[in-house]
Amino acid sequence: MGEPAEKCRRATYADLEAVPPNKVAELVRGTLHVFPRPAPRHARASSRLGIKLGGPFDLGDGGPGGWHIIDEPELHFPDPEAPGEVEALVPDLAGWRRERMPELPETAYFALAPDWICEVLSPSTGKFDRVEKMPVYAREGVRHAWLVDPIARTLEVYVLGGDRRWGSAVIHRDAARVRIEPFDAIELDLSVLWAT
Repeated sequence: MGEPAEKCRRATYADLEAVPPNKVAELVRGTLHVFPRPAPRHARASSRLGIKLGGPFDLGDGGPGGWHIIDEPELHFPDPEAPGEVEALVPDLAGWRRERMPELPETAYFALAPDWICEVLSPSTGKFDRVEKMPVYAREGVRHAWLVDPIARTLEVYVLGGDRRWGSAVIHRDAARVRIEPFDAIELDLSVLWAT
């Protein structure tokens, strides 16, 4: 009878810290995921969405304010499978209502789950964003999730139900002009996200 297969070692936050700074590293369920920095089309869509939402919602410029909108924040959540360890996720954009988080933390990460996240999908990250990260966001109580696909030119909108499960996606395409929770106080022209 052969030796039992060696159990794979769970990655830790120390493994994440050892990743070169020119990469994006995330830690989910003890597995370290390392990706290249975003491609230009991906980065442009994320930047433009941050600009469109940041003015009216973060700064209160032409909108209601009341939010912290942050690019690529590092989120820390307790790892449910390893007490004392964390899961570390980095959404492309995230937002916290100021009533829940009046001041930014002093740490290099955020331990409070955001109210809204946005992931900009790419061929290298799309499956990971959908299959690995979306369940963590639901488990941690993130109320709103947007998935932006700059290649397909779509915006998928998800709202968390009381059972901590995502409702069915509402999909907006191409040059649609939309008002979407939680940022429905302004109209968003999606064509801005795809422009080169």
